[in-house]
Amino acid sequence: MTNTGNAGGAGTATVNPEQLAAQFDEFRTRFAAIRTEIQRAIVGYEDMLQDVLVAVMSHGHVLLEGVPGLGKTYLVRVLSRAFGVDFGRVQCTPDLMPADILGTHIVNEDGSGRRAFAFEKGPVFTNLLLVDEINRATPKTQAALLEVMQEERVTIGGDAFELPAPFFVMATQNPLEMEGTYPLPEAQLDRFFYKLRVPFPNQADLVEISARTTGAAEPQVNVSMTGGELVGFQDLLKHVPVAKPLAAYAAAIVLATHPDHESSVADVKRFVSYGASPRGMQTLIRAARVHCILDGRTAVGIADIKRVAKPALRHRVLLNFEGEAEAIDVDRLLDGVLAAVPTPAGDAA
Repeated sequence: MTNTGNAGGAGTATVNPEQLAAQFDEFRTRFAAIRTEIQRAIVGYEDMLQDVLVAVMSHGHVLLEGVPGLGKTYLVRVLSRAFGVDFGRVQCTPDLMPADILGTHIVNEDGSGRRAFAFEKGPVFTNLLLVDEINRATPKTQAALLEVMQEERVTIGGDAFELPAPFFVMATQNPLEMEGTYPLPEAQLDRFFYKLRVPFPNQADLVEISARTTGAAEPQVNVSMTGGELVGFQDLLKHVPVAKPLAAYAAAIVLATHPDHESSVADVKRFVSYGASPRGMQTLIRAARVHCILDGRTAVGIADIKRVAKPALRHRVLLNFEGEAEAIDVDRLLDGVLAAVPTPAGDAA
């Protein structure tokens, strides 16, 4: 194992169990600290905020879905402040072009009049990229993010440009039934670690939001973790053990979302066109590791897998025509899958 060299005890050089335990303790402490800092500005959304931080710590991208005005964009801005990372924003519209996101080659002229092509970097060259209202961009422009989200680099004219680390995308979208939106391609949806639904705040939260946002003083958010420390903690998570029966259980859940698999439930066979991908399996394991540490345990359990199943898989289960026509709730389908898949013998749910 290679030492990341990052501060905060997040390095992962060859260590003994006691050293790992100490690093896991620090992970819990720092996770709680950054969550508390963000909650100074964000009202409510406790579960969603937890999921956002789990995805970020797992080196994953997040898709936030909700109607306008719920504070999705503000949440991403607050997140960048708390992590102390560079922030870039792309406001998606139907006329947005791939070059507006990635950058393009331009002709520069020096003092002697000599001209040469130079690459002008786009807003994607940052640590935290906010893609606002992603489903208002055309499929061509949405596809420009495929390489960015998977390889963390941009290839233009045969030249590859690496993105800075850490790098993660936070995208917002309005529900598809709203006018002027384009469904995200399946390949792009699959690159999001989590899809989170932003609920409408309750009455008490609305009152508190008004108090915080209409007063003279704006809540101040301090840096609670640097980008280098975040990279180190992301690497630390790789050393949380996952027993083979638990990995097999996660794989069984993924397979049960496919309508042609023998273990799939009746509703999946009837309403699903295609189930979760291998990336869904990877997401289950990576996210479960975070919850394992946060719960103070030394190995991933069944409860960790179940906790992350919906945000990890809801955007990876594609409904067929009948499922779309019946407006089937994918979360309910996943409830049926989780109830049907047998848990490993000797493990508590």
